Amino acid sequence: MRIVRQSQFKSSPWKNGGGITHEAMRSPSRGDVFRWRVSVAHIDTSGPFSDFAGYARTMVLLRGAGIALKLSDGTRRDLRAVGEMAQFDGALGVECELLSGPCVDLNLMTSNAMGPVRARIERLQGPLSYALRADESMLVFPIVAAVEIQADDADATVLEPWDLAVLGGAAASSGRITCREESAAVFLATLA
Repeated sequence: MRIVRQSQFKSSPWKNGGGITHEAMRSPSRGDVFRWRVSVAHIDTSGPFSDFAGYARTMVLLRGAGIALKLSDGTRRDLRAVGEMAQFDGALGVECELLSGPCVDLNLMTSNAMGPVRARIERLQGPLSYALRADESMLVFPIVAAVEIQADDADATVLEPWDLAVLGGAAASSGRITCREESAAVFLATLA
């Protein structure tokens, strides 16, 4: 299990210069080309998103009154409540409209070569068991409340909101994720 605390995220400018992202982790850790990347972006003004052709994008609203994403294929995705998620092709042009002031969002970008990513928001009502194959990793990102991760082969670890854990990746693993408060919203993504 790898843990990246929110305080350890690294700030960098958006590819198009329109804002700042706070990168939690990428694989590999250096270079412009990556298999996957997790970051938190502060969106202070409406405007275009950077072009990420070759990648699939997953966004989750973390703070704010919401955003409307107008995609160049004619579709629109609205994220109005914390924890709402949208997935789209990074090659599409995206115009972001703030619905009522600045917002913060979580971004997962995965190379198209990886195939589909299983991403979801889980509202934990009790312990959630997980089992990962040796070729899988799972990203865990609590949105509004702390969670505890108990891997079968390790001590329990507490993740505060907006911390990131990467489970598995080298050998088959299993364990459980438990909410510290009732109905904690957690972003989960399984990568192969």
